[in-house]
Amino acid sequence: MPKSIFIETERLRNLNSGLGQVCLQLGKEITNISENIENTIYFYIPENKNRIFGEKVQYKFVSKWHKYFKINSKSYDVWHCLHQDSEYFPSEKSTKLILTIHDLNFLERPDYSVAKKAKKLKVLQQKINRADVLTTISEFTASEVRKHLDVENKEIHVIYNGNSLKIDPNEISEIPPPTEDFIFSIGIVQAKKNFHVILPIIQQNPDLHFLIAGDNDTSYADGIQEMIEEMGIADRVHFLGIITEKHKIWAYQNCKAFVFPSLSEGFGLPVVEAMSLGKPIFLSNLTSLPEIGGEDAYYFEDFSPENMVKIFREGMADFEKNPQKSERLQQRAAQFTWKKAAEAYWELYLRLTVNGLR
Repeated sequence: MPKSIFIETERLRNLNSGLGQVCLQLGKEITNISENIENTIYFYIPENKNRIFGEKVQYKFVSKWHKYFKINSKSYDVWHCLHQDSEYFPSEKSTKLILTIHDLNFLERPDYSVAKKAKKLKVLQQKINRADVLTTISEFTASEVRKHLDVENKEIHVIYNGNSLKIDPNEISEIPPPTEDFIFSIGIVQAKKNFHVILPIIQQNPDLHFLIAGDNDTSYADGIQEMIEEMGIADRVHFLGIITEKHKIWAYQNCKAFVFPSLSEGFGLPVVEAMSLGKPIFLSNLTSLPEIGGEDAYYFEDFSPENMVKIFREGMADFEKNPQKSERLQQRAAQFTWKKAAEAYWELYLRLTVNGLR
C-alpha cells in the first residue's frame, strides 16, 4: 500500500472537456483499485464537486490562492499532476512529482508566434525539471517530448487513456435531423480539427449528411458555414453544438462512418469511442492517430478533394466486403480502458513511495 498520494483533478470544473473526463474517469478507477485507501488518496477538486469519488478518499478544495502560495505538501509522498498545464504544484522538494503530458499541440498552432511557442516550451521545461517521473498518453507524445524538451534521464511511461462510453439502451436519444445516412465527427470546431476537408465527400455523395458535434462558437466554424453555402450543401451539413452523452452514443451507433481528419492529437479519444461500436473510421495519418486507430482504420494521406473522396469510397466498399473489420475494431478499442490506466498509475505510486526513485 502506498503512503499518501495527492492527485490534482482541478479540471473537474468542466466535465464536458477532455481533461475533465480524464480527471473523472481516472479518479473513479483509482478509487476502486483498493479497499483500504481512506488515508491514502487525496483528490484536489473544485468545491462544487465535493465527494465526487465517494467517502473512501480525502479531498482538498481548489483555491485561486494556491496558484501563488503553494499547497503545503509535507504530508504527501507523491503528487500527480494529471496534465501539463496545471498551475498547482507541491511546496516540498521531498514530495515526488508525476507529470502527465497529453500533447505538444501548441507547436502546430498557426495563431501562435514563435515567441509564444518558445515561452510555453520554457514553462513546460521548468515543470519537467521538477518532475521525478513523466507519463504521456501516447508513444507519439513521448517522442515529441523527447524531441523538443530536455528530459535528462527521467523515466517516461506511456499510459493510454481509456474509453468512457457507457451504453445503456434505455438511455439513448435520437438527434434530429437527419433521418438519412450520415457521417459523424466530434470535437471543438477549430482549425486543428480540419473538418472542412470532409466537405467534398458530402458534395460528391448527394444522399449523405454530415453531423459535427462540439462547440462551434468559433471563427473556423463560421468559415465552414460559408464554404458549405458556396458548395450548395448547407442542407446536409449540421452543426450540433455540444451534445449530451445520450445523443453522442446515438450518433456513433447510427452513423455510416466516423471521420476524423485532425491535424494534431495527443491521443484521440473519439477514435476509440467510434471503434468500440465497430464503425468504419477514417482518420488523418498524422500525430497519434495511426497509433490509436491501428491497421483497420482508413487513412487520408493528403487532404485534396479528390483523395478525400477516393479514400472514403474505397474504404466504405472495403468495410462492406470485410465484416470482420468491425469486430477487430471493437477488439482494439477494448484495449483502452481506464482500469488499465489506473493500474499503471497505481504501480507508479507504489514504486515512488516504496523504492524512492530519487
